[in-house]
Amino acid sequence: MTAHERCLTGGVGRFAALSRVRDKASRVVAGLVVVLGLHHAGESTAKPVTLGELLAGSPAEDWRTPDPDNTLYLQLASGRVVIELDPLVAPVHVANIKALVRANYFDGVAIVRVQDNYVVQWDDADHRRPIPASVHPVVEFTADKKANQRFQPLPDPDLYAPEVGFLDGFPAARDPRSQAVWLAHCYGMVGVGRDDPPESDGSEMYAVIGHAPRQLDRNVSLVGRVLDGMPLLSSLPRGTGDMGFYVLPAPGVKILSMRIAADLPQADRTPIEVLRTDSATFRSVVEQRRNRREPWFKFNPGHIDLCNVPLPVRTPREH
Repeated sequence: MTAHERCLTGGVGRFAALSRVRDKASRVVAGLVVVLGLHHAGESTAKPVTLGELLAGSPAEDWRTPDPDNTLYLQLASGRVVIELDPLVAPVHVANIKALVRANYFDGVAIVRVQDNYVVQWDDADHRRPIPASVHPVVEFTADKKANQRFQPLPDPDLYAPEVGFLDGFPAARDPRSQAVWLAHCYGMVGVGRDDPPESDGSEMYAVIGHAPRQLDRNVSLVGRVLDGMPLLSSLPRGTGDMGFYVLPAPGVKILSMRIAADLPQADRTPIEVLRTDSATFRSVVEQRRNRREPWFKFNPGHIDLCNVPLPVRTPREH
């Protein structure tokens, strides 16, 4: 029996249990329909709740403010890209990146690669900039064992992992047998580049701008995700060289600066809130995306791919 067959055979009981989770989540969404008053008098079928309505009616405690000490601002001429780091999954890489940022390592470096439907990559192409002494290469393909306690599984199967879900607000995957948990290469995820050896130090970074390249999972260290400014990266001119690298005389795209939010005055920070993936609102969002009951949909898939689950962000409400 192949590993894939064992995964399918051993997962029957788990999927049966997860179906009960889906039923419960469906009742949550149905309850929200009534609470929000989203039905018409005389109609036997309630109007489906939209994603916008779920978010608009969500309580304040279902949202969180990213830790400014783990939030990066990548500044381009066209605007600011906000990146949230996950020090619980990649603590050494996050420490390395923060040391590099505070040493102004990335200020003025070029975006060297924009590969269509794949990644945007930036680094010191000539490798002439000094690396701070505190920066050390490391391998962090998977999270610490304690991550199992924080993992929130989706009820749907996946091609690349026995289980997928969310960890610390990031898309992730898990192998229950080995207890390995890792972040997943969904759109907007940020990782660190490497050569053939598995180690990397964070001086070469990339963001996913295309269809999820999940074959990279557990082959590269992921460190976070873009919260705001993805259009600034995904709309960059594509490189014409192999793998999307820029080739002279193509004009380079410069990073004006990279800063840690905590190092800036409050007035210079980007106000942003992220929907908690352990919240009732997020569970309803997942169920709403899994079961598309809006009139436009003629087929209801009843399933969702990990990288198609929205991870909502917003500007904080004024009180």
